Amino acid sequence: MTSDRRALIPLRLFLVWAAMAAVVPTVGFGLLVAGWGGGTGAMVPLAALSLPLTVGLLAVMGASARTFVPLCGTVPGRLGWAVTVFVLGTLGVAAGLAAYGEDIDLGSAGLRFALVGVPYAVAAAFFVPSRRTRLAAVAALVAAVVYGGFVGPAQSQERRHEAEIAKYREQEELLYMGAAPSGMTVARAYTDAGYFTVEYRPTKQDVMGSADLNLRRPITPSLQCPEPVRKDETCVVDAHGDMVVSHPFTGSVDVTVVRRIGRAEATVSSQTLDAPGLRHLLDSLRPLSDAELEELMREKKIDRR
Repeated sequence: MTSDRRALIPLRLFLVWAAMAAVVPTVGFGLLVAGWGGGTGAMVPLAALSLPLTVGLLAVMGASARTFVPLCGTVPGRLGWAVTVFVLGTLGVAAGLAAYGEDIDLGSAGLRFALVGVPYAVAAAFFVPSRRTRLAAVAALVAAVVYGGFVGPAQSQERRHEAEIAKYREQEELLYMGAAPSGMTVARAYTDAGYFTVEYRPTKQDVMGSADLNLRRPITPSLQCPEPVRKDETCVVDAHGDMVVSHPFTGSVDVTVVRRIGRAEATVSSQTLDAPGLRHLLDSLRPLSDAELEELMREKKIDRR
């Protein structure tokens, strides 16, 4: 291959890229609009018209490349080249759409349109009898596979993870965690509109017991016992400002301790822990750290409702 013809290779591949970057999105948008307005019946005639025209455009471009693409030296060869480039390039576009559907970042809208033509140009490059051109095509293909199969999904997962953390942090003033009572562990936690709840359960399956921590935004200026107090229920606001409520419950006593923590109102209740045990849990409250939130998410012990 002479140096003059070798110099034309990038130009011809550029023309393939430019033509397909313009035509394929236009055809795709037309099919989308037709399907939206008239269903499959409207898409079929448009596809039957546009697809042969696109292949014909590639065949015309193949005629100008016949000096350095041997397959394009004859009319049947050019048609075969055009069909092959179209099919391989369209498969590449379909793979890109699938990756985009999996939230893999493909850049801005302009860059995504530009990328549409790349698979066609790469497919065309494999037909050029130039070792350097084919190596460049292989490199582009490998880069696409690595990004679409490994780098892109990892980045997508990281973005989803960061977005999930940001969602939890929207209620930062409610995210407090206390040390699990003796013999218990965090069973699950969840956020709701204006609430954050942590459920503590025994570490042993055959042991009964529970303790629940709930944080919400205060709805009264200060802690006050309800009036009137329900039958068999006791309520008192002690000298430390905690409100302690207790009432009998199926052979035990349900105890609840309420305390103001920062801009939140923390409530702990249990049928197995007494008031001092619940106060100890409140004393251990601290803002939920990133490491603790990450651990809860990793163990699937926290969710949003």
